[in-house]
Amino acid sequence: MTLKEALNRATSALAAHHISDASHDIQLLLRHVLQITQAQLYLQLEEELAPPEWERFSCLLERRLRHEPVAYLVCHQEFFGLDFYVDRRVLVPRPETELLVEMTLDFARSHSAVRPIIIADIGTGSGAIAISLATNLTNARICATDLSIQALEVAAINRARHGLDNRVVLLQGDLLAPLPGNVDLIVANLPYVMEPELQTMAPEIRFEPREALDGGPDGLHSIRLLLHQAHELRQPRRCLLLEIGMGQSEEVLRLARNHFPEADIQPHRDPGGIERVVTITFPV
Repeated sequence: MTLKEALNRATSALAAHHISDASHDIQLLLRHVLQITQAQLYLQLEEELAPPEWERFSCLLERRLRHEPVAYLVCHQEFFGLDFYVDRRVLVPRPETELLVEMTLDFARSHSAVRPIIIADIGTGSGAIAISLATNLTNARICATDLSIQALEVAAINRARHGLDNRVVLLQGDLLAPLPGNVDLIVANLPYVMEPELQTMAPEIRFEPREALDGGPDGLHSIRLLLHQAHELRQPRRCLLLEIGMGQSEEVLRLARNHFPEADIQPHRDPGGIERVVTITFPV
């Protein structure tokens, strides 16, 4: 069987199972098996697929037919221009979270200080946010926390992959609890999916860690806990940046104002017009 025939057969199988982007997914899987680039794939379409290669490709195809996310099948996901290792221990990084990183970078760069800035990434998961920040802020030190030891194992893989062992500290514990001291910025992409919505989401979601998605009945359980901890611990010094879900802005703003009446609290829209990030900026 040629590569072209394998692509066509597998794409048809995915399309028959109503999986969107079937052609794109199949090309990624075949390139992963053959360890070739997109250009090399196009140049080799008439070449024969060896039996062991077809066997590995077929195994990945069967998993994709069961709606397992492509990122888990190929064990990587691009985020903020960087490549991250991912598996079923962590949530797959989403493009919409890049806004959170961009806003954190903008704030950090516009409030430069003599000493290195200290940033806490709460609920780090794969470490995508922490590592993106450390890569782009060479004078920053990042404390990345997560309750899941398994998630921190994946974050450690990514930290080593990007050569950031000396600037990204991984801490196991609940939200802000493991932080060793005061920080300048807190950035958090916590679970914010409403529990009832989990049952109606794409079937790929069931492969991702539920604890990284489930925000309780109204989606705000973890965010409430974080705001309470931040208030009790008088953290951070400068700004807290939160990613939120669609329709949650009004309630998150109310909660933030109750905890931090002295702060400047603002919602920020993503390119799709959804209020995706809330910033809580403290007077200096």
